Order: sequence, then structure tokens, then C-alpha cells
Amino acid sequence: MSTHARTLLALDAAGTSCSAAVWAKGGVVATCLEVMPRGQSERLVPMVGEVMARAGVAFADLDAVAVTRGPGGFTGVRIGLATARGLALAWRLPLLGVTCFETVAAALSAAEIDGRQLVVALDAKRSELYAQAFSGAGPGPSCQSALGPPRALAPADLDAVLPAGPLLLAGDAAEQALPALRQAGRAVELATLTGAIDAAWVASLAAGKDLDSRPATVQPLYLREPDVTLPARAATPRP
Repeated sequence: MSTHARTLLALDAAGTSCSAAVWAKGGVVATCLEVMPRGQSERLVPMVGEVMARAGVAFADLDAVAVTRGPGGFTGVRIGLATARGLALAWRLPLLGVTCFETVAAALSAAEIDGRQLVVALDAKRSELYAQAFSGAGPGPSCQSALGPPRALAPADLDAVLPAGPLLLAGDAAEQALPALRQAGRAVELATLTGAIDAAWVASLAAGKDLDSRPATVQPLYLREPDVTLPARAATPRP
């Protein structure tokens, strides 16, 4: 079977949106995206049912499930992975996990990058962002090459960890990163993709990947500790 002839369900709940898409017959046949910093746990499963019905595809027709595995909101990443794992286990399907960085990079064309280094910047809250640089774009493995590890950092610290040369910024924190890079004297422009991740991009990327991932092997990508404050222990009364 040609990789692009597969039938896939793709999910994303890692960032500032919730989305689902179905890939069949070589392209995305149904997609739904809603911007929502919270509430993915209530919306994702109904959204899956909506796109499956719209595509006219049954779960028994699927060849795999694909999902973003982070980075992003701690709760959103867990919701997306738990939903995707549950579906993959229930229907005995491979589960493909892709990072949010490579998802955005794959959605951009090589023509748009035009010899520049691509920097994918994602919203990390706390006045920080998640960032990773790439030397290329497009869905094929040879089209993207990471130029360093993913990082969580303040915009002012971004210039010091990026490769030299002109830059193209993509991702939902691209506009947050732009002023600091220009202040550092970098030649930088915004890409066309500066909004929330769309599961349609996840589906397009996953359609060309090998179907050899078991649900348990797909692990979340967290770049910092969750935004959770544990309650203080009550003082033990002295006798």
C-alpha cells in the first residue's frame, strides 16, 4: 500500500487549540479546528466523531491514529495522547506520535523558507516560548533537519541558541519571538503559519511515516515541569 493511500485519524490538543482530521485517498477529507486554551477534554472526542462522520469513514477503516505529543500545555498533551492511545488500543491500530515542532515545519513549503533557517516558536506561557530550529521543511524525512534540541526559554534568550543567518519564524509564538530577534539584529520574517496547529498538518505528516509505532511507545515531550502547585503539608501537631 502506498503510504499516502492510507486512511488515518489525526488529533491535536497540545497547544492553544483542539483539532481532528481524517486523511483518506491521498488527502485530508475532513478536518475541524477550534481555538481553545482550555476545554479540550470535553471537546476532542465529540470532534473525532464529527470528522469521522463527515469523512464517511468507520474506525474499522483506519490504518493508524496520529497525534501530537508536545510540547504544549501539560493537560492538553495528556488529553491528546490518552485519546489517541485509547482509540489505537481499542481498534488495534498503530499510533504515530509527532512533535508540534516537526508538525509545523512539515506544513511549510521549501519555497517559502527559501534558503533561510526555520524557527518554530510555540506558546509556553509564563512569558516563555518553546523553540526549535530546522534547516528545511516539507513532509518527507529528508526535507526537515533539526539544528539543535527543542528548548523552553524567554524570547530575549532565543538569539543566542539559534544558528547564524536569516530566519523564518513559524508557530503560534512567532509574533512573540519576532521583536527580540529583530532587536538582536537578526534578519527575520514571519511565515504564513503563525497560528494554532491544525490536525490536518499532523495527518499530512503522518501519512508518509512508517506504521510501526505501538501505543505504549509514544511518549509525551515535556520541556519543563507542569504548572501545578502542590498543597503544603499540614504541620504535624506536637504531642
